[in-house]
Amino acid sequence: MFIQKYMTLAVASAALMLSGCATVGSDFKAPQNVADTSFRHAPQGADNTAHLPQQWWSVFGDDTLNRLEQQALADSPTVKAAAERLVQAEAQLGVVRASERPHLDVSTGVSNSRTSANTSQGIALGHRAISGNNYSVGASFSYELDLLGRVRRAVEAADAQALAAQADRDGVMLVLTSQVATTYWQLRGLDSEIAILRAALDTRRETEDLVNARYNAGLTNELDTARARIERANAQADLEEVQRQRNQLEHGLAVLLGASPSAAVLPAAQAAALPQPPAIPVGLPASLLAQRPDLAASVATLKAANANIGVAEGAFYPSLSLTGNFGFASESLSELIKSGSRQFSVGPLALSLPILDGGRNKANLQAAQSRYNEALANHQGKLLTALREVEDALSDVQQRQQQGKAQAESREAAARAYMVARARYERGLSTYLDVTDAQRSALAADRATAQIDTQRLLAAVAVARALGAGWQPQGQLAQLTQNAVR
Repeated sequence: MFIQKYMTLAVASAALMLSGCATVGSDFKAPQNVADTSFRHAPQGADNTAHLPQQWWSVFGDDTLNRLEQQALADSPTVKAAAERLVQAEAQLGVVRASERPHLDVSTGVSNSRTSANTSQGIALGHRAISGNNYSVGASFSYELDLLGRVRRAVEAADAQALAAQADRDGVMLVLTSQVATTYWQLRGLDSEIAILRAALDTRRETEDLVNARYNAGLTNELDTARARIERANAQADLEEVQRQRNQLEHGLAVLLGASPSAAVLPAAQAAALPQPPAIPVGLPASLLAQRPDLAASVATLKAANANIGVAEGAFYPSLSLTGNFGFASESLSELIKSGSRQFSVGPLALSLPILDGGRNKANLQAAQSRYNEALANHQGKLLTALREVEDALSDVQQRQQQGKAQAESREAAARAYMVARARYERGLSTYLDVTDAQRSALAADRATAQIDTQRLLAAVAVARALGAGWQPQGQLAQLTQNAVR
């Protein structure tokens, strides 16, 4: 039974070889995509065919941000490291592709040898030894006939891994640009808070001077002067805290740009107002596979795992290889290139079939199939995570917009309350406690407004990043993602 089994396998393998059209393993089929429906939190009337530009950050219309993004892409060590990983993957692809081609080696050699006169050969020659020089020059040839496509599957796997490395590099660039944009708007948000706190500190100083003047005139008590001093000191402390946060963000931005944290990379903005966030074109969920490099890398990894199953299956079938050599050998260097010194061999045309391997090939196949199933599960998880990130970002955009409208009303009411409280205090109609309460409410409302405006800008960045931020695959990667979207 055992012999019959392997004889059947050998006959089947021979038939496949003779057909010349069989390939071990199965061709890659893209995994099932998500339903092509709209996102739950997409704006009403959004253009489902729109796409961000490749330099996606330009939609913010900020020249400083544009300059920082270009500097980060040019100088960031993380981008350079990702580019080198791509070079390594492409070099490995070249190594695997070399297996498809014949190998030709050229060699030369010189040696001096002497045989024993007391061996059976030496006795047969009358107790004589053979000694002398040997010179040789020649070439050897070897080639594996890939009739079943095992090598082709190995090349396919290496090619897919190179595509995954390309997508990973693009993913690093996407993450970097989004981090730069996020840090930039956080810095601008803190600049807005700093401007608000400086204005509040000036107001606190004016109020403190007013209270001190009224105290010197006998119109108020020392408790009001102490409260005025407390409010002025609190504003100063808040300003120092926000400045500390800004310093740390600027250090982080410098590292993203590939610069020393000691270098000042972004002067403080003087204006308190932040720009309105741009509208980000959303598209459809099914288009994420062609817009996000991490999902494209996941599909490429899945393709490589599928090809490796074919490589593992190929180990069960015979391999056919051809070898040969040609050259010259002579005892005398002057006789080396004469016709009598030539030597050559053709073959063997070797056919090898595994019979007993202790279950190694079966275990390798099981491992390859398991790695494919793992890659498929990972891809499905990444796709769901990508959909969640888009929905989260779109939800943030909606809710931050509504929060901003409510906060604008609060800010207007707080500013009015402060004006009324101060006017009543100056006329002696209310205590200074009313002024301090109104000052705190107004300052808190101003800072909350700046923070919400910052969060709206960060939400726009998050939407762009979740949608792939204008990423456009090139070459084979574009074809792979298009096939996956279909």
